[in-house]
Amino acid sequence: MTATQSDETDIREELPRGASPAGRPRWFRDTAAVLAAAALMLTSILVPFYGSPELKLNIFVLAPPLFGGVEPHGNYSTAVAVAIGLLVIAFGPWVARTLRWRALLAVTWIVGIAWTLSLALIDGWTRGISTQLDRPDEYLPTARGVTDIGRLISTFDSRILDFQPNSWPTHVSGHPVGALLSFVLLDRVGLGTGTRAGVFCIVVGTSAVIALCVAVRCLADETTARRIAPFAAVTPGAVWIGVSADGYFMGVVAWGIALLAVSATTDRARIRAFAGIGAGLLLAFGIFCNYGLTLMGVIAVATLIVARAWRPLLWAIPAALIVVAVFAAAGFWWLDGYHLVYERYYQGIASKRPYSYWVWANFAASMCAVGPAAVVGLGRALRRRPIARREAVVILGLAGLLAMALADLSGLSKAETERIWLPFGAWILTTTALLPPRQQRFWLAAQILTALLINSIVRTHW
Repeated sequence: MTATQSDETDIREELPRGASPAGRPRWFRDTAAVLAAAALMLTSILVPFYGSPELKLNIFVLAPPLFGGVEPHGNYSTAVAVAIGLLVIAFGPWVARTLRWRALLAVTWIVGIAWTLSLALIDGWTRGISTQLDRPDEYLPTARGVTDIGRLISTFDSRILDFQPNSWPTHVSGHPVGALLSFVLLDRVGLGTGTRAGVFCIVVGTSAVIALCVAVRCLADETTARRIAPFAAVTPGAVWIGVSADGYFMGVVAWGIALLAVSATTDRARIRAFAGIGAGLLLAFGIFCNYGLTLMGVIAVATLIVARAWRPLLWAIPAALIVVAVFAAAGFWWLDGYHLVYERYYQGIASKRPYSYWVWANFAASMCAVGPAAVVGLGRALRRRPIARREAVVILGLAGLLAMALADLSGLSKAETERIWLPFGAWILTTTALLPPRQQRFWLAAQILTALLINSIVRTHW
């Protein structure tokens, strides 16, 4: 059932007019979601400043719950971002309804790139783009020094632990070998400068907007997919997509889910096979870029549940096992790396960051990336009947939330989830299809304002 059909069903079921079946006004759930989100956000900001001095010292963020510092700033690109936002508010819903499908996908991606670049450039070209991936704790400086890829893979886990002469920098050690390998390959093909690699991450990361639309079109229908397109294009998560490697990771696994949806819904055997193979390869490569992306399995299962089809696994699982086998044959065993990273994680500031704060503040940080429209959409998704009907955007959105919850309970996500959880939050954005058409411009404005305020007030680390 589509989002539009769901709204119509809800209207037919309302007794009396203007109230839900439980007797509450239609706006009650939306208001409750907004108030709950605001309370969570306000609490996550105030607790570090009015709590114990030890808490304030050990959370290791200067703009809680976000990783960055409070430093209001702006330049010409602020005006560009505002202009893009106003254009999307004015014309986005109309363009999403009227443009041909393929043209809409292209326009949505172009707008997403422009939006992400404009936000990044509020920090200036040097800090916003060209040096983000070129810091000593990032991948590029290490990638340029790799001369033997085979040796890199076979010896990678021996350098994960800290306090040894040859230990990897923070980000390299905290991820499987596929993350560093990606930047080594970029360097080999001439994209090894900070600027070129940064633009590459933006292009791949923003392509997730197409993947979201494709997946929703397959699992629901085109009308529902069109409704999420403007929200996907101007997501507040663009603050961290430009520029971070997590934006690149998000693009990789988003396409894995999109291909899985294609494979699960097509009637053409050849397309089913190729899409299933592609899904397996991309999702498996994703877990070799980020250990936490194993939780994309939650969203993959949700995709198959909505499609009521398990045939894609016949192609996806063997393809995924090939990726695992290739890395194992080259000398990197994922489980060994994971256990070493767990130890490395607690060799650093994670051992001091209080779980009692981050276990709930993580969600406040990630809420900044998905934005208020997705929060309201998620609130609308938390209903028994749409869940029982397996409505696509409802199940996908709740799967994204469940992946976040599992990551949170693991204790390996303490802070920086506005960036780390981008691959999960992208699927919560699909719940914006549940917003009434007459409210779309209002919630687009809320999304855009959220991104502008964060990017102009907080000097984010990414």
